[in-house]
Amino acid sequence: MRMQNVKVGRNSLCPCGSGKKYKKCCMNKKQKVEQNFISKPSIPTNNLASYYAKKYQIHLKKTRDIELIKRAGKLVIETLNLVESELKAGMTTEEINTIVHEFTIKNKAKPATLNYNGYPKSTCVSIDNEVCHGVPGNRVIKDGNIVNVDITSILDGYVADANKTFFVGEPSPEAHKVVSVAEACLRKGMKKVRSGNTIGDIGWTIQKYAEEQNCSVVEAYVGHGVGFAFHELPHVPHFGKKGDGIKLIPGMVFTIEPMINLGKKEVKVLSDKWTAVTVDNSLSAQFEQTILVTENGYESLTPF
Repeated sequence: MRMQNVKVGRNSLCPCGSGKKYKKCCMNKKQKVEQNFISKPSIPTNNLASYYAKKYQIHLKKTRDIELIKRAGKLVIETLNLVESELKAGMTTEEINTIVHEFTIKNKAKPATLNYNGYPKSTCVSIDNEVCHGVPGNRVIKDGNIVNVDITSILDGYVADANKTFFVGEPSPEAHKVVSVAEACLRKGMKKVRSGNTIGDIGWTIQKYAEEQNCSVVEAYVGHGVGFAFHELPHVPHFGKKGDGIKLIPGMVFTIEPMINLGKKEVKVLSDKWTAVTVDNSLSAQFEQTILVTENGYESLTPF
């Protein structure tokens, strides 16, 4: 994912997800994001909607769009609940992928990750020091692991995205802390979603809380618009300054998905070109929901 109006260090991982350093990837490219729409964005019906579409490439969702994203979101949460009910020590991450894939197809939907930019699986499963994009395979889950499962489903042409970090067996105090802080960061970020606030308000709130707990916020990956496509604008950093960034208005739909590390914020991508891990081997946890900006605040389209 490329980020908009977010400062990225030359030697940081490129936010586009390539696994390369920013200076060797998108640093000198124009800030233009390819949004591969599955459903055609709604035609703007007022001047503000037209302004956001032209200036920010942000396509507001109408009532019908929201209902269809909500349906996809219901399936995502049902799939996460199914995974949680079957998750146990001794199973492989590939078995989790099979559960997600089969349940998604059974419900006449498609896994958005499968073959997305070459990604080979129907979900991402990230364990312990894996920050995100863990590729399912023959790794065996062990007692004491923390396991993040990230699910994005396409149903009737609309997309919803959510993830949770689960405990397997008895968590260590360190595991309990990072998971607790990550979920609290999501909740605190969601509470900052209201018309008139900015994207920076969300990131500032998350970063402030995480750092108060002596944790760090991953900056290499961000939240994103969703609904008509898997990844849309705006980008939603989980760090930043209060009042910075695009002003939130009703009809915007995006994910908030803070990745919180027990140690340093820096990450690196493994040789599979997908799995991102903490550079200091510290534990990492993440929670995500798809959020709609409403007239009076927000609504989660993937509530848990």
